[in-house]
Amino acid sequence: MALLDVHDLTVAFPSVTAVAGLSFSVHESETLALVGESGSGKSLTALALMGLVPRPGRVSGAVHFGGQDLLALPEARMRQLRGRDIAMIFQEPMTSLNPVLTIGRQIAETLRLHEGLSARAARLRAIELLDLVRIADPGRQVDSHAHRLSGGMRQRVMIAMAIACNPRVLIADEPTTALDVTIQAQVLDLLDRLRRDLGMALILITHDLGVVGQWADRVVVMYAGRKVEEADPIGLLRRPLHPYSRGLLGASPRLQARAHYRLGRLAEIPGSMASALGQAGCPFAPRCDVRQDKCDSVAPALREMGEARLVACPVAA
Repeated sequence: MALLDVHDLTVAFPSVTAVAGLSFSVHESETLALVGESGSGKSLTALALMGLVPRPGRVSGAVHFGGQDLLALPEARMRQLRGRDIAMIFQEPMTSLNPVLTIGRQIAETLRLHEGLSARAARLRAIELLDLVRIADPGRQVDSHAHRLSGGMRQRVMIAMAIACNPRVLIADEPTTALDVTIQAQVLDLLDRLRRDLGMALILITHDLGVVGQWADRVVVMYAGRKVEEADPIGLLRRPLHPYSRGLLGASPRLQARAHYRLGRLAEIPGSMASALGQAGCPFAPRCDVRQDKCDSVAPALREMGEARLVACPVAA
């Protein structure tokens, strides 16, 4: 049984459907990566799972977690789950942290609300969490405000807040943004260890295909709010089937012999995602170099291409 099962998730605004018919599942102790360029609907998918899509957005479909449909829950019940059973590391920590409250108080608020800890116990636990995410001198920094911290430290505070209650599902939206390479590895290793130790499912939103290859168990490639390919990371990186997946891989720096970015220009996907607006058929068709006539009028359905491999392209082979 999947820990989190998403079926036909759609997020629509008055002028555009930002996520269309997205389905996937995540099991205990599994890392699922959502990959795609900016605007593909990854972060909005995460907000929909958390019940945080801003108005006038409308969310439909089903999100099954713990025997209940999250999309059908009243807001009061969703607040009980959010932060405790399902948590999120937001992409922009400076806009997510309260500038007038200390970081320790913000971490402690989650612990007091969901775990019932006293103020003193919550403060001590907040210091432990700051130490866990490698913030130096956590006993002093617990009383700092967000504007006094670097971008990397603010991101680590967001991670500490997200893992405070040992959630069953953790959504990490670009969790290593603004961190240097060494700290990136430490943060990803921390998330991976927590995933294994707690049996936690991790949904990892990232642009970095290197992160996908090293840390993910499965990958969902999104384009213009749709799933265009799903595969294991090794299969995707070695043999991407969808033209968009091939384009993403071609546009990424690689260290294989004669493929390093310094030895030649990276491949470019022509056009922009804006061309998908109003497209009746495949949303990627205006940018695709192998499109057929039917691609402009018929939206391709996902089809199986081997075990645990799905692709939405009629010419993929």
